[in-house]
Amino acid sequence: MDEVHIPLQSIKGRGAATRLAHRFERDLRGAFDDGWGTLEEGAAEAGAPATEVRFEDAKSAITQNSSPDIPFDYGLNPYRGCEHGCIYCYARPTHSYLNLSPGLDFETRLIAKRNLAEVLTRDLLAPRYVPRMIAIGTVTDAYQPVERELGITRAALEVLSRCGHPLSIVTKGSGVERDIDLLAPMAAQGLAAVYVTVTTLDGALARKLEPRAAAPHRRLRTIRTLTEAGIPVGVSVAPQIPFINDDMEQVLAAAYDAGARSAFYTVLRLPWEVSPLFRQWLELHYPQRADRIMARVHDLHGLTDEQRQNGKDYDANFATRMKGSGLWADLIKQRFEKACARLGMNLQRRESTVALFRPASLRGQGSLF
Repeated sequence: MDEVHIPLQSIKGRGAATRLAHRFERDLRGAFDDGWGTLEEGAAEAGAPATEVRFEDAKSAITQNSSPDIPFDYGLNPYRGCEHGCIYCYARPTHSYLNLSPGLDFETRLIAKRNLAEVLTRDLLAPRYVPRMIAIGTVTDAYQPVERELGITRAALEVLSRCGHPLSIVTKGSGVERDIDLLAPMAAQGLAAVYVTVTTLDGALARKLEPRAAAPHRRLRTIRTLTEAGIPVGVSVAPQIPFINDDMEQVLAAAYDAGARSAFYTVLRLPWEVSPLFRQWLELHYPQRADRIMARVHDLHGLTDEQRQNGKDYDANFATRMKGSGLWADLIKQRFEKACARLGMNLQRRESTVALFRPASLRGQGSLF
């Protein structure tokens, strides 16, 4: 009996098209056509998978970072998985540790840390705690849609605000505007900054790349709103993907016009399962360009012919993984630096302060969630 090829189909509102098996799975499962037409019927009935939220009690709130290419020591992420569904997200492989798919499961089966504020309070009160700026949402977005109902991020901000702890936020979500009442007073004391990621100004492309994140024009409005409230705002033009989002200069100019005065970028990273997921995405949306795009991604990461032949798509070296290496990486760097210089971005380095940190203000508050 001949094997029946089941064509890959994109799913409206989702970045991934499949529940790709994670790297720890022992068994691989695939769709099977039994000849009765049930496969097509089932797909039509299933539609887009709904979002499920599971709750967990976190043991700690603050993660410590030792990677030499990441400019912060502490991180805080209220959620595991992210409904924004960005196909390029380097955090997708973390769902493998939960025995879930880095594909559809990452964006539909979310884990919410319901006791985050309580545990954060305990961490900050620990005698050995040394205050440093906490970066919020660096793995999964703290302002993904589910935050509107759960408010876990806001509860954590209330803790940090009460004790005068410095923080920064990276987000694609316009929901950060809800918390201006907390962030603006902190910003006035040099305790808060927000970085809004704007990958492209092309709305049609953004819907494919980041299907449930705020639209590009909405993110620019968020930059303007935060800036008008006195909150320092930067823009992330990440990731840079060859022959996909080629409007870096236009994004920077629009962000500057909206009020952003700092910017940074990274290049596309394809660790673990992100590589086959991104290739699937190219097959669905840009099949005629897929080989050309992947060839440039290989160039961007300085892969040798032998590495390419062995199926390697990405170099995780700390020295080059964020910005790449070689001619294409140099070209992106030059474009970014010249655009920032022309606009007047990144002229001043913003330093956060820990001088106002008062953990004693958190004592005796009881449960915060």
